[in-house]
Amino acid sequence: MQPPPPFLPYTPAPVRRWWQHPALIIVLLVVFPPAGIALVWTSLWKQSQKIVATVLSALWFLLSFLLSGPEETKDDAKPAPQPVSTAAATQTPTPTPTPTPTPTRTVAAMPRLVGGSYAGAEQLITDNLGRAYGAYKDVDLPADHGTWTVCFQRPDAGAPITSTVPVVYLTAPGVPCPKSPNEVLHKPTPTPRPTTQRPTLTPTPTPEPTRTRAPAPTQDAEDDTSSGGGSTYYRNCTAVRAAGAAPVHRGEPGYGRHLDRDGDGVACEG
Repeated sequence: MQPPPPFLPYTPAPVRRWWQHPALIIVLLVVFPPAGIALVWTSLWKQSQKIVATVLSALWFLLSFLLSGPEETKDDAKPAPQPVSTAAATQTPTPTPTPTPTPTRTVAAMPRLVGGSYAGAEQLITDNLGRAYGAYKDVDLPADHGTWTVCFQRPDAGAPITSTVPVVYLTAPGVPCPKSPNEVLHKPTPTPRPTTQRPTLTPTPTPEPTRTRAPAPTQDAEDDTSSGGGSTYYRNCTAVRAAGAAPVHRGEPGYGRHLDRDGDGVACEG
């Protein structure tokens, strides 16, 4: 895809005034050389033409001045003519030449092309050596793009066409226009990054204290059982506290006389 052509500056043509008309300047160079020379240097003539016209007009002025001097001296030596009774003929005034108006150059204005199809703007673009480009830089413009929609134009509507080469940016039918030319239509899908999860720490369950089954009761144990200990037997108060059963009252499971030192019916109360 070729890049858009650069903008070309537009230099308007200088406007010629009525006193710069060549016919008026030539007449003044012959009739009144000083005024004609002054207008020559304010005209749009080339530098060489100004110099040649100035030299020729100056020579003509000096020659006419030198030739008119001796004739006026001879006329002064002649006797004054007698007045003639006949009426002098009325001198017809010489008409002043009217300067020809300079034709005004008409510059065509750029119409609004945005929103229409390229087929409606193709003739204007071709006649002014313009170009058409795709509005998205990743979409190639096909050879037959007459049905494509104009999204952007340069120059804007109302601007002189001769100020720059017209350029339009197109999109395919049904494709929305971008916010600005040369955007990307098909943006790549970002690859998801793998996320590292920290392992969940499972708390280790606290083992419950195991209750040991007492061996066959002895005579003392039978006394303890008869006191209400039941089938639960604790060897000492440390085992009672480990089982979470302290204190143990008389008649409750696990009570034994060997655990109740003071004999008040409450074992492992300390």
